[in-house]
Amino acid sequence: MNAQSPSDYLRDAELLAVQVDDLPADTPTRPVEQVAVIGAGTMGGGIAMVFSNAGIPVVLIEQAQEGLDRGLGTIQANYDRTASKGKISQQDVDDRMGRITPTLSLDDAADADLVIEAVFEDMDVKKGLFTRLDAIVKPGAILATNTSRLDIDEIAAVTSRPQDVIGLHFFSPANVMRLLEVVRGAQTAPDVIQTSMQLAQRIGKKPVLARICDGFIGNRMLTPYRREAEFVVEEGASPKQVDDTLKDFGMAMGPFAMGDLAGLDVSWAGRKRQAATRPKHLRYSTVADQLCEAGRFGQKTGAGWYRYEKGDRTPHPDPQVDEIIEKAAADAGIERQQISENEIIDRTMLALVNEGAQLLDEGIAQRASDIDVVYVNGYGYPAERGGPMRWAEDRGLPAVLAKLEEYHAKHGDYWKPAELIRRRVAEGAGRF
Repeated sequence: MNAQSPSDYLRDAELLAVQVDDLPADTPTRPVEQVAVIGAGTMGGGIAMVFSNAGIPVVLIEQAQEGLDRGLGTIQANYDRTASKGKISQQDVDDRMGRITPTLSLDDAADADLVIEAVFEDMDVKKGLFTRLDAIVKPGAILATNTSRLDIDEIAAVTSRPQDVIGLHFFSPANVMRLLEVVRGAQTAPDVIQTSMQLAQRIGKKPVLARICDGFIGNRMLTPYRREAEFVVEEGASPKQVDDTLKDFGMAMGPFAMGDLAGLDVSWAGRKRQAATRPKHLRYSTVADQLCEAGRFGQKTGAGWYRYEKGDRTPHPDPQVDEIIEKAAADAGIERQQISENEIIDRTMLALVNEGAQLLDEGIAQRASDIDVVYVNGYGYPAERGGPMRWAEDRGLPAVLAKLEEYHAKHGDYWKPAELIRRRVAEGAGRF
């Protein structure tokens, strides 16, 4: 058990997350006084606002005038809305808009100290862009990708300066969400890592360092969380029951409403990318794929796991979704039954914890508390529980291991307990 209150634990966790274990405290940093952001969509526009809000001039680059105008319009509307609530003055709005310079020319990134790409989540697109940036951007500039899943080393490899490449994974909406995953590549220079961690604090973010794997810390853990949510739906729960149960647990949103908000096509693209390497003996739910195949991408198309009325974000259960779920379950030979709230919580939360322990063992995350910082600040995990790893410690690692072993026996290889949990329990340890 953890003697600290969850709030004290999280405060200390956020302070600790800034420290990079293998970097001396006096590691130098590079100056960042001019930033270029490539892509003026939701992410790029939000990232541009983050730097402008911190007083740092931004060149915002798009390839088409229409996209640039749309992006600037969204930024202006965001600032106007904030001003209308009395949170900033009209002068603040003018100053912040004035620090953002729109352009259609990639050459305008030439003088930037930091370039952040926020373009389409496609490896070939990103590699093509980084090849061009390598020829344009000044020596010593930091080249950052906002990718949420892709291999940063593969992106860095197309440049002549892989030591200058890093992942800066902002969370949407970037101008609101406090978390920043700083993802170091195999060749990322120490001063680039140090600069990124300190810059994150300068722009009001809470940085957590990660190494490279598919999804880094947050999204890699989200995969088994969503998997179990989809499995319990096939087994008899409804999307609304799962979402309501997890909201009662304290999550800001349930996984299905969250998926609809983010856009189901984003994770669909990832699943299609991984399809060839997915082990065939492991269970796979086709429900989310079928929703996407039917053009149901979430709120933006008016239908996903739920249906939405025009101009309203309220999720309404949809009988069409129930039909898809029931047919998928029948096709998979699953006999549907009542699912308890405890089962929903255990299946989703322990999936998070087990994956988090695996990440720790692989060295993707530096410490268990870093994972909790990620989940509380980026994924709506209830702060009063301290994060998924703290929740597991409070529950007791032996009890966690016993439940994982029960699920392993019942549900197969997905539930093989992380070796770190086995070791810590064998050592008699109460914490990760």
